[in-house]
Amino acid sequence: MHNSYLKQFKQNKIGMTGLIMFLFLSLLAIFAPVIAPHDPWDYSFECFLPPSIDHLLGTNDIGYDIFSELLWSLRTSIFFGISVGAIASTIGLLVGVSAAINGGLYDIIVMRIADALLAIPTIMVLILIAAYFKPSNIVLIIALSLIIWQTTARGARAQTLSLKSKLHIKAASNMGASTSYIMSKHILPELFPLFAMGFVTKVRIAVFMEAGLSFLGIFDPTTKSLGVMMNYAMRYLYLDVWYNWLLPTVLSLSMIIISLALISYAIEEIFDPRLRRDNIA
Repeated sequence: MHNSYLKQFKQNKIGMTGLIMFLFLSLLAIFAPVIAPHDPWDYSFECFLPPSIDHLLGTNDIGYDIFSELLWSLRTSIFFGISVGAIASTIGLLVGVSAAINGGLYDIIVMRIADALLAIPTIMVLILIAAYFKPSNIVLIIALSLIIWQTTARGARAQTLSLKSKLHIKAASNMGASTSYIMSKHILPELFPLFAMGFVTKVRIAVFMEAGLSFLGIFDPTTKSLGVMMNYAMRYLYLDVWYNWLLPTVLSLSMIIISLALISYAIEEIFDPRLRRDNIA
């Protein structure tokens, strides 16, 4: 089953384009300590230096090397996004599957919690948490993960309810298989596309929200961030620094968002045959 999905994804040009873009940005982020020509916290350089061999994108208002700062900001955005995506998708998957299998009061309670979270504006909750408590990145990752798991849970529950009617799962249950065995061996593998789609979508949401909070100035000011870079670059547009400071930062964030959107579209197209382009008359 998984080999079939992987084969279809490899044949999807949109998905592969997005994956290559995201892997390229991820490699830049991972090897930032090696690639960055300077310490991103070193402010000993002259301010507003133009791009040169020593400073590929010049320096900013404090004297930071912009290129080095950009690489470390990519690390923050990608780490934040992947962490939130993994935690939220895992929570949603486990909650949705367990609710469908156990049913009863447990199902009612967790689904009502999911409905309540859907009604809460996520960005407002994060703004309040960040503004009043000034939490670390790890705390914000956990907070966001605990807010956005509900969509994956609802999808996993619906898919699991459908899978429960399958003959092979009924047979396993009648033969005395435990709930945990049925979940791990029969249901969770079938939900791989749903998990993958939810993961990529949540990574995109998290990256965008982290950049937004940073741009508003309520993120951890000691952390390198694309949003913080854009915030400061906007203040000095009158000095004509848009091409070496603002534009590379905006393009980097846009590339992350676009690459994840392409991957998400490809996964959704594979998962839902009605969306395939070869089915369009």
